[in-house]
Amino acid sequence: MRRKKTRRFAGTNEEIELSMTPMIDVVFQLLIYFLVTFSTADILAHLDISRPSPDAAQKQQPPADMIRVAVLPQGFAINGREVTEEELSVMLRKLASVSTRQTVLVSCDDQSLHGRLIKALDLCAENKLTQISVMSGK
Repeated sequence: MRRKKTRRFAGTNEEIELSMTPMIDVVFQLLIYFLVTFSTADILAHLDISRPSPDAAQKQQPPADMIRVAVLPQGFAINGREVTEEELSVMLRKLASVSTRQTVLVSCDDQSLHGRLIKALDLCAENKLTQISVMSGK
């Protein structure tokens, strides 16, 4: 596709032709040059991060075993031992005083009352225990 641009100078009758092909070639050459020489800046190398020293690292204690709270038709059980609602509350309070990140597994079956399950979850929430799993089944 060739464009002709005609321009007449004073005193001449010749036409001047402007070809776009060399200009497109130059543009493509520049494009290739910039693509080849482009380098991305490493952003992470310029971040100012203060890292803690290895001496200040705290030793993490291994997590304690999971506490199993079973919701029974007649009450509750902690790790297989039947307890009342008040005893469950006291045990969860003691557990939370040691660590609020302790895992509590609340299990119930189809014979358990829904209100008892909600009560067990409420007791965990009151004591700020956040690692709670609920399991349904026999």
